[in-house]
Amino acid sequence: MTIRARLLAAIVLTVLGPAVTIGVALAAFGTLADRSGDVKTAGARQARALELKFAVTDMNGWQTAYGYDGGRSRPTFEASAERTKQQLEAARDAFRAQRERALLADLGSAFDAFMELDGRAWDALQAGRRSVTRRILLGPEIRNFEAMARAAGALASEQDRLAAAAAREFDDARTTARRELVAVAIGAGVVIVLLLLTVQDVVRLALERRGA
Repeated sequence: MTIRARLLAAIVLTVLGPAVTIGVALAAFGTLADRSGDVKTAGARQARALELKFAVTDMNGWQTAYGYDGGRSRPTFEASAERTKQQLEAARDAFRAQRERALLADLGSAFDAFMELDGRAWDALQAGRRSVTRRILLGPEIRNFEAMARAAGALASEQDRLAAAAAREFDDARTTARRELVAVAIGAGVVIVLLLLTVQDVVRLALERRGA
């Protein structure tokens, strides 16, 4: 390759090099930003599913408590039941996948059955029929709770899986971005070496012509 050709190539690479570097860097950081956003979203959905799972368990615990303490824990149960209802409504807004909707439908049906039966248990307790209340709470209400817990647990497991997948995609994107940036850096090093060699040849030629 002649000096002129090498000089032209060096000039072209000097112009294209920064553009390519910037383009690769922007693409890499854009992909990382997208994957980071996916991880954040998946984490928020995971937390929401866990909150719903906890709310179901908390509600059942306070129901059992008021059945054995003569109703003193009833206000706490009612507050917990309201939180569970709110968590369920929020989950319906947040989760839209077919599998998620099916689980929430199962959970909602079990919740409605749970609350309907709870009204009967509370009426019996107020009427002084504690044995009836306890039979309800330890019998059909346990089954309703277990149905809610299964659905909430499955929803939480699904979100755990999606969060793990999002984290893996972020790691893959970060690895790819690192490789691309290393490749660009190597390319930039080659350009620098080419420029130095070209400049050296141009200076040598100029000195030779002056000496001649």
